[in-house]
Amino acid sequence: MMSRDEDWQRRWMDGLGVLRQAFTLPGWNIFQALLTGWVVCTGRRTIIGIYQQADPERSRAHDAYHRFVRCATWVPEQVWRLLAQALVAKLVPTGAIDLDTDDTLLHRTGRKVDGAGSWRDAVRSYGKRTVIAWGLNLLVVTLRIKPPWGGEPIGLPIWVALHRKGGTKLTTMAEEAMNTITAWLPNRHIRCCGDGAYASILMPMHSPRRTCISRLRRDAALYERKPSSTGKRGRPRSRGTRIGNPVEIAKRAKSWTTAVVDMRGKSVTKLLHTRIVLWYAVSKQPVQLVICRDPDGNEPDDFWVCSDIRLPAAEVVSVYAGRWSIEDTFRATKQTVHVQHPQSWAGEGPARAAMLGFLLYSLVWWWFLALPRAAQRVEPTPWYTTKATPSFADAMAALRSVFWRNRIYTNSAHGPISDEILNSMLDALARVA
Repeated sequence: MMSRDEDWQRRWMDGLGVLRQAFTLPGWNIFQALLTGWVVCTGRRTIIGIYQQADPERSRAHDAYHRFVRCATWVPEQVWRLLAQALVAKLVPTGAIDLDTDDTLLHRTGRKVDGAGSWRDAVRSYGKRTVIAWGLNLLVVTLRIKPPWGGEPIGLPIWVALHRKGGTKLTTMAEEAMNTITAWLPNRHIRCCGDGAYASILMPMHSPRRTCISRLRRDAALYERKPSSTGKRGRPRSRGTRIGNPVEIAKRAKSWTTAVVDMRGKSVTKLLHTRIVLWYAVSKQPVQLVICRDPDGNEPDDFWVCSDIRLPAAEVVSVYAGRWSIEDTFRATKQTVHVQHPQSWAGEGPARAAMLGFLLYSLVWWWFLALPRAAQRVEPTPWYTTKATPSFADAMAALRSVFWRNRIYTNSAHGPISDEILNSMLDALARVA
């Protein structure tokens, strides 16, 4: 009879199995070992560090792992397609599919890292202070999932692409990514969310099965909708009367609706004002302006624009608020997956190594979400007594414990140490790795 750890390890391998057809047989064997080694690695997640855990018997030369990342014959887009279709089928079988897009900077060292450049560091920049850092600028699209335990949603990466200096514009890359992912998921309605930097490409992308929601510039020039034809000679007007920018509209607004919105898993009462406008500089189609105000006046007004003029304003706010899950994804991939550690410099190596780190994040969460609810519970600690839901660090630690337990029990003789003590030790080690 299969033990619990053996069953959970099999589930991990089954999850990897959905990507099998993207690789040749030699590449597939290295891919499985590489991701599994990344999970159990305890030091810096360099390719050599991962290799030592992935192939402790040295059945392959370490160069094989470097070549797999740098120049093996596998196509990242095919891997993302297989993963996206599998995640949607298992985790979002019905209803709208929420996608979030943003870019992030992976810090790297060395002037010869292919694709690296000097970019604005959004984490360390604030106000008028701009910090420039050297690294890889990545465009990421995540699939938003509502976990069974409730609370804040989870963003699972289903697309990662490298943005190069002097190459295709970031907004153009985002548009191509959304069009590609939409084609992967036929007959499903997709809701795309992005911050203000992507509003210019999200709004014109509106289609019958795609809704786009974005922040709106506070100085955006807004107009009334195109007036009906007057029957007079001359070119008809393409836009109505200018009604000002969102801040001016909010000051003049008289009709506010009280609504309860979902702000990252928490119900919050807000005042909402909505209006159909024409953002002529971006889209020639009418869009819905939603202004969100704090009833207590402690927070500044927020402004959103939605391509679907019939979507309830409360739903617009709730859907966009869930976009924060992609920020959590960036934090966890850098702090827990250590996606910035792999040292690959030439060719496609840097971009592929980063892609594998984001891929691992999605696969670990997918594995954890399939576990029994009892296995997903977290125990409060003296320094975090209010913790009630698992984090990605908990999911990673749970999977790492499974592999370590299997390795230790398989390769070691039973000694005087009790299973209880050994399990406690493994759980502690799994969290500090």
